[in-house]
Amino acid sequence: MKKLTLLRHAKSSWNYSVSDRDRPLTENGIKAMIKLVRLSKKIFETAQIVISSPANRAIHSAIIMMHTAKISYDKLRVSESLYTFNGNEVIDFIKENDDSFNDVIIIGHNPAFTVAANYFSYGKNHQMSTSSWIQINFKNKKWNSIEKGISVFGSRKINNII
Repeated sequence: MKKLTLLRHAKSSWNYSVSDRDRPLTENGIKAMIKLVRLSKKIFETAQIVISSPANRAIHSAIIMMHTAKISYDKLRVSESLYTFNGNEVIDFIKENDDSFNDVIIIGHNPAFTVAANYFSYGKNHQMSTSSWIQINFKNKKWNSIEKGISVFGSRKINNII
């Protein structure tokens, strides 16, 4: 069985004259991510690997999640391939995961994550808002053979976090 958790980064700020890749999180975004992870800790704590987009907002969200869920930073990887807004690229990235990992968390961006979440979930129409996650369980033993799985969704909006 394979377990995939997609975590969309927390709310980022447009108040700085920096490139998109370098945008920081807002204070409310940081608070929302901490609260989300506290309410959903069991979703994250079994991860074997955490893979993040190299964007500042994604890496910062990953570090907040890992610290709050008490996940070792040794499990963190950064992949240039995840700095994308293209859902098909995220789907391909997921299918290329190392089969030695059964429980993977990926942190990245929309609209790519919404596309991937809906591609892999049975009959759902998920919208991956900032500080939201979806966990999808697959019966497959190999990442390249996954298609549809059973999903569970969590969001700062659903949980009235902020």
